[in-house]
Amino acid sequence: MTDTMILAENLFVTLPSQAGAVNIIRGIDLSVPSGQTIGLIGPSGSGKSTLLMVLAGLEPASSGRVVVSGQDYANMDEDALARFRRGNVGIVFQSFHLVPTMTAVENVALPLELAGVSAAFEKAEAMLAEVGLGHRLAHYPAQMSGGEQQRTALARALVANPPVLFADEPTGNLDQNTGRQIMDLILRLAEERKTTVLLITHDRTLADRCGRVETMQDGQFVSASKAAS
Repeated sequence: MTDTMILAENLFVTLPSQAGAVNIIRGIDLSVPSGQTIGLIGPSGSGKSTLLMVLAGLEPASSGRVVVSGQDYANMDEDALARFRRGNVGIVFQSFHLVPTMTAVENVALPLELAGVSAAFEKAEAMLAEVGLGHRLAHYPAQMSGGEQQRTALARALVANPPVLFADEPTGNLDQNTGRQIMDLILRLAEERKTTVLLITHDRTLADRCGRVETMQDGQFVSASKAAS
């Protein structure tokens, strides 16, 4: 686990406001080795979600450098970034973002179909079985519990076997027991697939289950990384 999968150097995100420029991210440096799980904690408004969006290539940095899976974002336009994300980056949010008019298997197959992958539905069915939803293939999101919807969202994020998974409060809309089950699933799949994971959570006990913890405040890291025991 020596190759660097996520690299950020002197990262800034600055947004204009009526009161002047606001620094959301202030000079962050981050290096995450391949296969590591990292929990990112900090108060609301500290910049955690903005950092994740920049690292995932969904929002631009004002300055600094981002390299993910060996690809420097500075060398890619929006179309190239979108193509890169399809096969290299999985993303799970607090809100499940499933297409309500699609069944579970259709939701999971969607990114594969967009990428022109053959046997998209067979791979989606196998991925849903892997997250314990082999019996829910034909169900729509409204017919599933919150935990089942998040499992479906996780299956969709991982179906292309990306080397990196970003998760922004993936247990935030779930009860404690269901959230723990989702965390178990994320960590198990990450270990089996050697996936690098950056997880945002307000729950320190969940963050401590990751191999490393970083704390953010006012757009910066404020504590040293910590290896889980």
